[in-house]
Amino acid sequence: MTKAELIEKLHKSSGKALSKKALTGLVDEVFETVAKAVKKDKRFTYPGFGTFSIRRRAPRVGRNPKTGVEVKIGATRTVVFKPAPNLKSSV
Repeated sequence: MTKAELIEKLHKSSGKALSKKALTGLVDEVFETVAKAVKKDKRFTYPGFGTFSIRRRAPRVGRNPKTGVEVKIGATRTVVFKPAPNLKSSV
């Protein structure tokens, strides 16, 4: 699902009480808030949906697929998502 499809679905389910422009602003604000929460608190949990958290990836050795030369890849931090049991079992 794309952002536009999400906005369209929300617009229809709201009975068209909210404009697409207002819904776009709302969706953008929700995702910005989630991103800030993950950055600040290192996790964001939404009950029944799942948890976004930050995980450290250890340094490793990769390989350039074109030349085959080994390349050192440094440690990084990334955002991971762990679905809630209800969501996981329904998929």
